[in-house]
Formats: sequence, C-alpha cells, structure tokens
Amino acid sequence: MTKVVITAAGKGTRLLPFTKEIPKEMMPIFSGFSTNKKVVVPLLQYVYEQLYSMNFRDYCFIVGREKRSIEDHFTPHESYFRDLSGEYKKIISRFYQKLEKSHLVWINQNRPLGFGDAVKRAEKYVGKEDFIVHAGDVTILSNSKHPILRLIETANKNPDAKVILLCKKIKNSKRYGVPTVSKISKNLFHVKEVVEKPDKPKSEFGILPLYYFKSDIFSSLKKIKLGKGKEFQLTDAIQTIIQEKQKVLAITLEKNEKEVDVGTVESYRNAQDVTFRKA
Repeated sequence: MTKVVITAAGKGTRLLPFTKEIPKEMMPIFSGFSTNKKVVVPLLQYVYEQLYSMNFRDYCFIVGREKRSIEDHFTPHESYFRDLSGEYKKIISRFYQKLEKSHLVWINQNRPLGFGDAVKRAEKYVGKEDFIVHAGDVTILSNSKHPILRLIETANKNPDAKVILLCKKIKNSKRYGVPTVSKISKNLFHVKEVVEKPDKPKSEFGILPLYYFKSDIFSSLKKIKLGKGKEFQLTDAIQTIIQEKQKVLAITLEKNEKEVDVGTVESYRNAQDVTFRKA
C-alpha cells in the first residue's frame, strides 16, 4: 500500500485574518454527499476522503505546532457523536468509519521553513518506500482516472524514474515551480530543469503540489540550502536529482480536470463556484 504525506503546516497569511485561528487547510468548501444535499466540510477532509476513495489507507500529516485543530478534527469524538441525530449523524459516522480503517501519523513542523522542510520530516515514516505527497490546501477534481492514480501508473511503467510531477499550463509563474520539459508521448514529458517561481519562465507549465517520489528525495532534501522566500524549496531538491542525472518525469492535467486551490483570497473565492462531488 502506497503511503501518503499530506502537508498542512503553512501559515496561510494570504487569508488573514480568518487564518489567525483556523488553518487554511481547514477552509470550508461545499461538498455534495448526496444528490440533493450539500454539506460544508474542511478542504483537508475532502482531500483525505478523496484519497481514501482511491484505496489509500496510510497517511502522514505534517502540521504546524499551532494546528491542533486539524488533529482534533481527524480524531473521533464519541461524546459529540452521541449527541447528533438524523442525516448529520450519518455524515459524521461515515467520516469516522473511514478514520477507523486508516492509519494516521502526525508530525510537527515547528517552524514554517518551507515545503521541502515539511516533506523531509516524513523520512522516518516513509522509510525506503515510494510515496505520494499531497498539499493540504489544493485538490484536483477529475471526471476520469484521477491524476494521483496516473502518477502511480506512470511510476510503475518507468521504474527508473525518481520523481513524477503533475503539471498544468499557467499564465502566472509567481506561485509555481516551473519545469523545462521535452515531450516523450501525448501526456508524458522528460523534465530537464525545475525553477521555483522564476521571473522568466522557460515553459508554459507550472508544477502542482501532488507528487510521486522514490525515497531518494530525502537525500536530496538534506543537500539543499535556503532558497526562494528563505525557505527550503522542494523544487530545489528535485533539481538536485536532475543534476545528478537521475530521471524525473511529468504528466499534465487533462481537459476535464481542474485544480482547486484555497491558498489565496482570489483562488478561494473561485473554489466556491466549483461543485465538489462526494469523495
């Protein structure tokens, strides 16, 4: 069973003052749990339930020390549950049943030192296994085979690849790592370089925060220095792998797939116009 690392340790400063007390990963979205009823759930719960629906059962959450509310939300609260009734009790019951069938590990990132530092903290949890990294403030909606499953499929077909990236075409590179790529086939690219938030991007693609990694990424994460924004950037570790002549591949979003991001006021407002299907 492939392990999943979910990062949820960012400060969410772009969403202040709401995120002063509530982690951005817990921003509410509207999810359709039945054909005629929508409920409000934290985005992070939606991400978890989406992964659960793909048969993942082993999760590591990287959280900041102020984010106790996340762990509390993912811990069944029996006395609270007993006081519920009707449809809402059924909704919470389904969520709790999934939690009971999952293995959840919690790791603190005491200081916000970047995406790369957050992933590095999962080394003991991952060990020598391959794993998925999924940011907690983003999800992908898909009408066909979800890109996470396509990442795994690509890795199985290319066992010598150390990293598989998920990319999409972008207009603004200021929020994305940007890969320089060469096309291998219809939806598969060889990655020759990655640069974090470049002023002059070398391609039209941006890297989305869903990755497939072999455990080699941890040795690369230990080699990098503070990068863009004075943080340890995951893209810098990927670039180290490329410089060491190891294979890095990328797939792209398909036309019927959409990134939903709650990291900024504008992207969160856009997320409210999206129909989140049952996970």
